Amino acid sequence: MKQFKYLFTIIVVVLFVNSCMTDLYMYKQKQYYKKAIVHKPFDAIIVPGYPYKGRGSDAVIKMRIYWASYLYKEGIAKNIIFSGSAVYTPYVESKVMRLMAIELGVDSNHIFIEEKAEHSTENVYNSLKIAKKKGWKNIALATDNIQISMVKRFVKKNKLDIKYLAASITVVDSIDQITPKLVIKDTLAYVKDFVPITETQTFRYRWRGTRGKNIIFDKDSI
Repeated sequence: MKQFKYLFTIIVVVLFVNSCMTDLYMYKQKQYYKKAIVHKPFDAIIVPGYPYKGRGSDAVIKMRIYWASYLYKEGIAKNIIFSGSAVYTPYVESKVMRLMAIELGVDSNHIFIEEKAEHSTENVYNSLKIAKKKGWKNIALATDNIQISMVKRFVKKNKLDIKYLAASITVVDSIDQITPKLVIKDTLAYVKDFVPITETQTFRYRWRGTRGKNIIFDKDSI
């Protein structure tokens, strides 16, 4: 009986914490969105990549793709920049996301990819370089709250002009419910003789990259 009580207590605590985390996520998302949306339409949104394992549509990838396609179709963003190299798996993340976005009906002429970034900070920096070359000035980062919090310090430190369009759980869920399973030709994004970043870089070097310390910063290029 005591074991049942302990198990019940643990379940209640987990559900309570999960509910609080969800509420906090939605609150932060709304705050980011409210602050950024007044600047629409954006010339482009930057969408960071995520490791694709070749098993269909990963939940995190789908979240970012659904959110990006929503922002594009609603006229909030004119263009999409998908950023990400083949980092932990032999698939170029930006290419995979491009293929998925096209399947969702995003015009390929308004999709651009950045294939070198290995960290979130590099997703932002490298994509801003593309935006600069295109003459785009009104840019937003479109991803989840957690990733936004990871790059905010880098953005603030380097005084980068970028807004935050945090993904809405409600919008993403509604799109997921009416979207058939995404089937893409992922061989187009496959890298032969791939070696993961964990085998080419030390943990210390990767941690520096996460904080943007490996970027040779050129303010004029962004």
